[in-house]
Amino acid sequence: METFTATTQIMASKLLIIQPSYYQSRNNRTPVRVRHRQLVTLVLPYLAALTPPGWDITLVDEMLQPVDFDAPADVVAITTWTLHSHRAYDMAREFRKRGRKVILGGPHIYWHSQEAQEHADAVGVGEAEALWKTMLEDAEAGRLKPLYQASQLKDLSGFPFPRYDLLKLGGYGFIKTFAVQATRGCPLACEFCSERLYLGGGFRVRPVQDVVEEIKRLSSRNVFFAESNFGIKRKHAMELMEALLPLRLRWSTLWSMNLCYDKEFLDLAQRSGLLHVNIGMESIDGQTIASMRKGQNKTERYHVVLSDLRRRGISFSLNFIFGWDTETREVFPNTLRFLEEEKVPVAYFNLLTPEKGTSFYERMRQQNRIIDEHEIGRWPGQPCHIRPLYCTPRELQEDVQGIHRKFYSLPSMVRRLPLPVKTPAIASWMLNLSQRRVSDHFDGENNFTSY
Repeated sequence: METFTATTQIMASKLLIIQPSYYQSRNNRTPVRVRHRQLVTLVLPYLAALTPPGWDITLVDEMLQPVDFDAPADVVAITTWTLHSHRAYDMAREFRKRGRKVILGGPHIYWHSQEAQEHADAVGVGEAEALWKTMLEDAEAGRLKPLYQASQLKDLSGFPFPRYDLLKLGGYGFIKTFAVQATRGCPLACEFCSERLYLGGGFRVRPVQDVVEEIKRLSSRNVFFAESNFGIKRKHAMELMEALLPLRLRWSTLWSMNLCYDKEFLDLAQRSGLLHVNIGMESIDGQTIASMRKGQNKTERYHVVLSDLRRRGISFSLNFIFGWDTETREVFPNTLRFLEEEKVPVAYFNLLTPEKGTSFYERMRQQNRIIDEHEIGRWPGQPCHIRPLYCTPRELQEDVQGIHRKFYSLPSMVRRLPLPVKTPAIASWMLNLSQRRVSDHFDGENNFTSY
């Protein structure tokens, strides 16, 4: 009897955690694969860290390595965004054919839990900290339920440190950038954004010391703060940046335009090692900005803000969204002219999409203007999912495609970008060349997939 007990303790249950890829297009069901990824994935090693003792864990990032459907596993957990959902469902079917228990989670499941239950033994809705341990315990005991709903996590302290020792780091480049979370959620209510909902609701911060300790354990000094809106709680962000000073980091993040008006904040960000910031400018038109409920974006201050970032040597990129009722097709040449006059290093051009849970989605549904609702977000590229007021859906796609191609043309790059002699300028040139390659792979669905 003692021998049997010892043997069962040694034989740990096998857990396979997968971050799936996505298919090339509707007509090409080949998963996208890349040689290297720029950012080290956080979700896989973090789920491994949340896993209770007694599990033999294998992590697979399908963008970098193939999935072995015959690999020994007692439980297969697949985390998915909507873009990866078709691949995730097909993957789940293959594992279930082989008798594996399959768990699905991630942002896609938040909006499509009923659909996902048709493809898995169990689905988890919400933040993993509140349900992961229970799901694994139930799987091990043979009592998995179809649906697990997380209660809101109010305290972000004491998170375990991600298990990067279980991740094959070779595919993430020689100079690795690690994602770190210092906050979760967003208190703003932009009409088009659903992030604040599937990230647990509300806005919460991690203790600064927890964040700093996690950074100290990383094998790189390059960090991306994976926030919806870095600095939205100014006091916490200032405390964090003060703590970063002795670490000599080169960090990047996303933040709101209003922080660019705060000289004290920018001074500290610069001294603490800020390399690059992505900003949701969204539009150069004041009426459009007002319709988005983005009062923090002051169009009359754009020039001063961008000039100040350039003067400080801070690399930046801007996000734009096209398709608003307040626009005309003149928005495209006007925006391109603005970007070239302001010598903007990097810009991303997006089609306005009715994301579930947003007030924009509800408004488009009421006006019967949503196209192919079920397929929103499920394929790479940017197909138009609304009926614009000022042009056809195809014309809007072509206009977004056109501004992307013109902005990343060689003449535009030469006009906008400084000589690549300093790190921020080198980074901007690399991003521009990458986006230029994207232009070469546009297809009929406005495919902005990175190659």
